[in-house]
Amino acid sequence: MKKYCLAAALSMACLAPAAQADTLLGLYVGVDGWKSDNEGQFSYKDNAPQDFNFEDETFVSYYAALEHPVPLVPNLKLKYTELELNGSATLTDTFSFNGSDYVVGTTANTLSDLTHIDYILYYEIFDNDLISIDLGLNAKQFDGDIVVTGTTQQGGTNFSETVDFSGLVPLAYGRAEAGLPFTGLSVFFEGSFLAIDDSKVQDYQVGVAWELIDNLAVDVAVKAGYRSMTLELDDVDDINTDIDASGPFAGIQVHF
Repeated sequence: MKKYCLAAALSMACLAPAAQADTLLGLYVGVDGWKSDNEGQFSYKDNAPQDFNFEDETFVSYYAALEHPVPLVPNLKLKYTELELNGSATLTDTFSFNGSDYVVGTTANTLSDLTHIDYILYYEIFDNDLISIDLGLNAKQFDGDIVVTGTTQQGGTNFSETVDFSGLVPLAYGRAEAGLPFTGLSVFFEGSFLAIDDSKVQDYQVGVAWELIDNLAVDVAVKAGYRSMTLELDDVDDINTDIDASGPFAGIQVHF
């Protein structure tokens, strides 16, 4: 984790000289619905990972961003993403989790709560009516738990183990949007990325937005596209994950 923090600090130092301030104060709020196809595995400490058949789920994300005209001070965006995965697995090998050994040939069920908050600091590198580019840093804060229920050698049937975990993972952040003149349409990409040591995290969206309302008081846009999240977490509070959640999303954004 010290390596992550050092990398984050160096990245911010490199970005600051290139920053350009907004000319107007702006508040953006939005909500997305995300239909996700989920797959992956997890483990506890040094135990072997277990693959689970995760159900497809519909998740919700909320976000708010504040942009301001103060030079060199980054803009701020907060984003909450719901990510509760329900899954099951028929065990072909003994699965050890939090000190309990789940019996071969039985079914283990899990509720894995990977819900998190993104704390994003970014600069507008380029911004006009047609093209905008933002660069910065994202601190992805996990504060969840994993529950496994099944037949164990120690506790018998319907025995549950719960492990709470929390951790802060810093990532590089970027966003780009290009408008199509006189249409109200734009295409955009937004993503956060990390690849260091045995951890790999990527969370990106690509899509199309359509501005329904555009006046001096408020702008309202609807958007749709595709979101993909990969969470290869290495030893976050003794939890290791290799999770992929991907699928279409749609949402609405209001700009004051």
